[in-house]
Amino acid sequence: MAAASTQPDPQQLQEAFQAFNRMSSALEHSYRELEQQVAGLNRELAASRSERLQLADRLETLIDALPGGVLVLDADGRISECNPMAQALLGDDLVGTDWDSVRRRCFDTAGSDGHDIRLHDGRWIRISDRPLDAAAGRILLINEITETRRLTEALNRQQRLSAMGEMLAGLAHQLRTPLSAALLYASQLTGMDGADTRPQLLGGRIVERLRHLERMVNDMLVFARGGQGGEAGAIPLGHLLAALEQTLEPQLAPVDWHCDCDDPEVPVQGDETALVGALSNLVINALQAAVQIPVIRVKAESLADGAVLIRISDNGPGIPAELREHIFEPFFTTRSGGTGLGLAVVRATVEAHRGEISVQSEAGSGTTFSLRLPPAPLAGALPSTAAGADDNTQGVQA
Repeated sequence: MAAASTQPDPQQLQEAFQAFNRMSSALEHSYRELEQQVAGLNRELAASRSERLQLADRLETLIDALPGGVLVLDADGRISECNPMAQALLGDDLVGTDWDSVRRRCFDTAGSDGHDIRLHDGRWIRISDRPLDAAAGRILLINEITETRRLTEALNRQQRLSAMGEMLAGLAHQLRTPLSAALLYASQLTGMDGADTRPQLLGGRIVERLRHLERMVNDMLVFARGGQGGEAGAIPLGHLLAALEQTLEPQLAPVDWHCDCDDPEVPVQGDETALVGALSNLVINALQAAVQIPVIRVKAESLADGAVLIRISDNGPGIPAELREHIFEPFFTTRSGGTGLGLAVVRATVEAHRGEISVQSEAGSGTTFSLRLPPAPLAGALPSTAAGADDNTQGVQA
């Protein structure tokens, strides 16, 4: 007899389907939650990556913008990274180069002073060396200190000049009394009568050299004072130039001299003695530099803004370009008998009058000094003692 077939219980099937549906729903819900979590993690990862990239970009921008050079060396001493300032200081081909070879190529070890490093192009740098924490290697920070050294040297030089100025002032005061006595006695020699002219000739030469010494003493005093200390007054421009001609009269006899003034009544605010002394200095320097009959032209004019421009030109040999930038420096001279104070005193006097001085010159073509003095109401505190003529730089053969 055949076995009877068992039919699934509908109730059981329904319960099984319901259980399956519940599990499917739970799985679907869990999957959606997992998807959301993965999506959230992806967003956080993307944000983190973006922040790291932004941070890296900002850091790179900051390093590129640093005023100093940055070099990163690996464990073998090769340059792995550098910023533009490092390339500007040491050259473009740095990455992948051995640091020692860069030093040999760029550093002037003979010219360095043991603390700072001099490059072959004349610039000065200072290097700080730090180890890298995260990896073997080093980071080098390079600062250019060329301007700092220049300013330090200028300050040291100014301090030396200040001390020397104080010394010169004391020396000049001590020299003045015996110098005045010597001038008095020598002047008596020039006034002696008699057939023998040698005393008068010798007396004239003695007086000439003593006057030269007196001018040097005056230069020392004016330089020591920085051109300051006198009383200001309104001086007609024509009167100032007439006083200049009167002061120079003995020296102008063999000179082709011409003085021109477009407005003799325009006022110049200043110390007449100091201004005449400064102008005399320029003229006498031109005379001392002359290699032929001197031709000197003085032209004074008033400008539209009320300032006064005075030009002194000569036909001398001119000032070489390599000396032109130094001619106003104190104690700079190419003459064995010069103090190097003449043009320094001229500049001090002009600047004390709130004015400006400039020079135009070419070797073999003569020299022109231009003095610009401000309008009379604007000129300020003024120099005291006139600067006598010195044998400074136009006697540099200029």
